[in-house]
Amino acid sequence: AELKDEQLYSQGLERPEGDFCSICTLPIPIPTEDHAGIRACCMKMICNGCDLAAKKRGMNDCPFCRTNYDPENYAVCLALIQTRVAK
Repeated sequence: AELKDEQLYSQGLERPEGDFCSICTLPIPIPTEDHAGIRACCMKMICNGCDLAAKKRGMNDCPFCRTNYDPENYAVCLALIQTRVAK
């Protein structure tokens, strides 16, 4: 098994930076949309594990940038995205 790992790692194929959780920096399993979500406030991809851990600690805001917003309120999410694009 170790030999196969070395062969795989030496092929030069790497996952894009966006395929890693912004908090724990672990690779997000494919398909990423099933195992992570992108936050409208900071546009960072956060894995479901980090999101669950934050919710268990009582954090109702974004675990990465701590912006308090309701992901179900599409008008607020759109305003956050437009603000980021305007920068």
